[in-house]
Amino acid sequence: MTTNTKQSQLAANRGRLFKDRATRWGVTFGGGMVLIALLLIFFYLLYVVEPIFRSVDVEKQYDFDIPGGGSTLAMGVEEQSEIGYRFNDLGELIFFATEASERLNRNIGDVLLSELVTDSAPTAFAMTAPQNNRYALAHSQGFVTVVQPKFRVSFPNDLRTIVPVVDIISGSEPLQVDEAGQAIRKLAYDYDGESMLFAAVTDDNRFIVNKFVGSENFMTGAVELKSNFTEVEFNGTVDELEVTPDLRQVFARRGNRVYVFDVAIDGSVSESQLLNVNAKELGNVTTMELLAGASSLVLGHDSGAISQWFQVPSDDGRQYEYIRKFQAAKAAITEIVVEYYRRTFYAIDANGELGVFHTTSEANLYQERPADIAAERAVIDPRANSLMVQANNKMHFYDLDNEHPEVSWSGIWQEVWYEGYPEPTYTWQSTSGSDDFEPKFSLVPISFGTIKAAAYAMLVAVPLGLAAAVYTAYFMSPSVRKVVKPTVELMEALPTVILGFLAGLWLAPIIEQYLPGIVSVLILIPLTIVLLAFISTKLPQKIRQQLTDGRAALILLPFILFVGWASFAASPLVEELLFGGNVRGFITNELGVTFDQRNSIVVGVAMGFAVIPTIFSIAEDAVFSVPKHLSNGSLALGATTWQTLTKVVLLTASPGIFSAVMMGLGRAVGETMIVLMATGNTPIMDWNIFEGMRTLSANIAVEMPESEVGGTHYRILFLAAFVLFIFTFMFNTVAELVRQRLREKYSSM
Repeated sequence: MTTNTKQSQLAANRGRLFKDRATRWGVTFGGGMVLIALLLIFFYLLYVVEPIFRSVDVEKQYDFDIPGGGSTLAMGVEEQSEIGYRFNDLGELIFFATEASERLNRNIGDVLLSELVTDSAPTAFAMTAPQNNRYALAHSQGFVTVVQPKFRVSFPNDLRTIVPVVDIISGSEPLQVDEAGQAIRKLAYDYDGESMLFAAVTDDNRFIVNKFVGSENFMTGAVELKSNFTEVEFNGTVDELEVTPDLRQVFARRGNRVYVFDVAIDGSVSESQLLNVNAKELGNVTTMELLAGASSLVLGHDSGAISQWFQVPSDDGRQYEYIRKFQAAKAAITEIVVEYYRRTFYAIDANGELGVFHTTSEANLYQERPADIAAERAVIDPRANSLMVQANNKMHFYDLDNEHPEVSWSGIWQEVWYEGYPEPTYTWQSTSGSDDFEPKFSLVPISFGTIKAAAYAMLVAVPLGLAAAVYTAYFMSPSVRKVVKPTVELMEALPTVILGFLAGLWLAPIIEQYLPGIVSVLILIPLTIVLLAFISTKLPQKIRQQLTDGRAALILLPFILFVGWASFAASPLVEELLFGGNVRGFITNELGVTFDQRNSIVVGVAMGFAVIPTIFSIAEDAVFSVPKHLSNGSLALGATTWQTLTKVVLLTASPGIFSAVMMGLGRAVGETMIVLMATGNTPIMDWNIFEGMRTLSANIAVEMPESEVGGTHYRILFLAAFVLFIFTFMFNTVAELVRQRLREKYSSM
């Protein structure tokens, strides 16, 4: 060997060594970057989700002397938390500053406007639901004045200026609520559009209900109020009254009994239900309040408990039932304050402790004395960002951080009894057209839908994909394999949005129309293949030897196509003979099974079709890569082709086959467009093959564009993405562990 040859070989070895090292470092760097990317995704999802599990934070800002005189009947804060107001027992409405302003020469606690609403001290006082923001003050002789604090916003020199205004809704003359002219001692009031409903107890202990219905005078355009007065027969003394904002019900509490009265459109009143509170379990009732939406009644008890009641369907119609309780304090509940739109309420007990609770999540969010003061009264601003507490002849102002009270671990993963539902259930219903809608954020139905969609897809994809892979790799002739394998793998390039579009608009109607034909195909095609295989065993040896190069599968195709065509052609006849010409009606009416056009069958076929190439490609490579000396040795020892396949080839290829199945499962779990377009997106929990589902990925795709950035709905969707991430991570981890175990077990073959 010459010196030049040695030098050239040395240079080649150095070059190869450099390439090997560069490749190793490149692969290591790439793998590390993938791992870092996954960790970044993981922690970013946690970063977005974490705020929904934070506890309530109440931070004191300042306090000031109570503006004006007298005792406080009610108080409130405007939306920007710049101005507060209070009604006192002298009939005054006092507006005061809760935020200082140098531009307006305003200090915290300054009185901005004080107006005497009634000429004398009111005999009774009532307020509407918080979102309606009206107040009723009763005079002597059965008159009532309705007042609404308003705030006019202007922008002089592009600077926001808020000016308080007193709007007398009842006009220059108060409304005659009691036609007998008796003074009113207890009062409840609310309104709906132009109609108003008053419930009252008079000085002579009469229980009256008066509904004022507004109608527009077509001549003058003025709104005229027509009184519909009813005196309700009631034995005993009424302790407390409430009126629903829809003006359909009145609640009258006497001790531990709450009487529910229905109010008709014409103002007539009838008793519909009596709620008997279990004082032994809950304690004596001290106060009651309607939650936002007025679907739930909450009762405070002297034991410190608070109970929730709402209507549920029953044999006697919709009836109020005791649903749940909150142990709010150790002392008697003296006041319950509800938020404007959410199912959050605030409770004050006799010891001055403040509790914050949410009914849907069944959460006790906060319970202590805020800044160590004994609270007497409290009010929340419309945005639930500020808390104003009256205590020790002062007003105490707090910043309130309670962004996501609807979310709790139990509310997400356990059954919740939602308002109006007959029983606790798993429900996903995130939005509605109503501001006082009760959000339902259970992830169980959409997690179940994800598993259901993947399961039905795998029922289609695994048998077809693995059978095709084994046959292609082991039995098919090389010339045919060169055509079949790339063709099947090319199916993976089809956009899933096209598959979903075809599944929803083309395949779903076909399955509904030819359901007997679909069932016939599933039964007859396997029977046809088995029958033809049996017939082939009876053919002469010479003919059978000519079909061993893979052409047998091609011969099967015409028979399979014919059976498929015949099944569909005979479908209307089978439907007419066996199901009276309406198989969907038979399934729905006779079997009592819900039938949706976009159902699990459609999803299984469409998504199975999308997953087959993944399973086929990986499994086919695994089977084809089994060393030939293993199969040849088995055949040489006298084993049949089938014995060699089942006892040698499949066992050796089992790590790759299992990986193929798990990769297909991961693809099915994360699929979006097919399940978005072909499932009907109904978040139900039912294995019924004739019903659809909603999956995690489809739910994110549908609802993310309409969610408020940073809101509860937005973060819950990120939590759904986190759950989906965990699903795929678990599947991949299990797949890798099993694959390694199988590789170690069969590597010695």
